Amino acid sequence: MKILVTGASGFIGSFLVDEALARGCEVWAGVRGSSSRVFLQDERIKFISLDFGNRKRLCEQLTAFAAENGRWDYIIHAAGVTKCIDSRDFMRVNYEGTVNFIEALKQCGIMPERFLYLSSLSIYGPVREEQPYRPILDSDTPQPNTAYGRSKLAAEKFIKNFPGLQYVIFRPTGVYGPREKDYFKMVQSIAGHVDFSVGYKPQIITFIYVKDLVKAIYMAIDKGVSGRCYFVSEPQGYDSRSFSDYIQAELGKSWVLHIKAPIWVLKVISTCAEAFARLTKKASTLNRDKYNIMKQRNWLCDTAPIEKELGFSIDYTLQQGTKEMIEWYKKEKWI
Repeated sequence: MKILVTGASGFIGSFLVDEALARGCEVWAGVRGSSSRVFLQDERIKFISLDFGNRKRLCEQLTAFAAENGRWDYIIHAAGVTKCIDSRDFMRVNYEGTVNFIEALKQCGIMPERFLYLSSLSIYGPVREEQPYRPILDSDTPQPNTAYGRSKLAAEKFIKNFPGLQYVIFRPTGVYGPREKDYFKMVQSIAGHVDFSVGYKPQIITFIYVKDLVKAIYMAIDKGVSGRCYFVSEPQGYDSRSFSDYIQAELGKSWVLHIKAPIWVLKVISTCAEAFARLTKKASTLNRDKYNIMKQRNWLCDTAPIEKELGFSIDYTLQQGTKEMIEWYKKEKWI
């Protein structure tokens, strides 16, 4: 099996590469020239640079690849951005880059047997905020309230409507695990005895451990499904303190100051952080998109389809995944 993983140098992408190698696949890692390869050290990995922002250049790169190697059997498109200095970059990278890629594959005559796309639960936005909270369903009308969510939804619509494309779309909730850098900021804060949360209205959060997400994606390949979209999440929801409590326990911290602030405080902080990011030209984890994500109270989603159709079930509960994640951070001396 010949497989391409785009965004291979990223948190999720590197785990997708690991699993493909474990399966004995011929693995191609799509990376930018400037991307770190710290988690892509296996000598069996083949690398390819793909310019998703330049259709002409992309066609040249794919044509050169096809002349020597043929086509990929499967493509897992995990490339994209989750934070930007300019919110317009979400659409440019996540949507336009995907459009360029698929159209270039078609033009070069190397459409894969299956195109697997990593989307997000964020495409739905706050569609079920009434209490008691009920899971978001695939049949709900998406109402994304973030630039990130809108860009992913636009890419989904293009994929679904592209003639002849055999696709599977995955919509994970919050993905955590070793190598992840955004949740790691929370770990650092708790290691410093401070846990910050916002909003007094009850919140239900969902998570998926990175290895479970990777497992779901490869199960879709094994099952040969096509034309499907799946939420990927633990079926269980957690309150806003669960994750921090698990982190605190694994760090062995006897006390942590838990600060809960009004939601407007987060809005002020996020707006200031975004303005500072523009000045420094460095994307910030905190921004108006992140504010809308953290403001959302209900992240439950319907996992019945992926469980029934793929036979998927999680291997890691949040507590188990947190334990393995913290052990990795310690081993790698991140903390």
